[in-house]
Amino acid sequence: MAREDTKRYSLDELERMASRGDYVATRPDAPEVELDEAFWRNARVVAPPGKKSIHLRLDADVLAWFKAQGRGYLTRMNAVLRSYMEAHRRDRT
Repeated sequence: MAREDTKRYSLDELERMASRGDYVATRPDAPEVELDEAFWRNARVVAPPGKKSIHLRLDADVLAWFKAQGRGYLTRMNAVLRSYMEAHRRDRT
């Protein structure tokens, strides 16, 4: 799922890097955006859509396969279900 140029750091790693004065370089092609006072004056906090905690029984081999993909397996499972839902939603329109 992650792009090859995407790196992951834990909070501890980021704090250690900050204390050493290290920083994570931004991609060279990333656009520079100046955020002026008007931006912050009009900024709004937007909460992402809520998730619902449920109990779900899965086949052991299905769960094992997703877990073998590494961290974020529940997020990937949700993405697969969302893709299925959206494909079927399009079929009905």
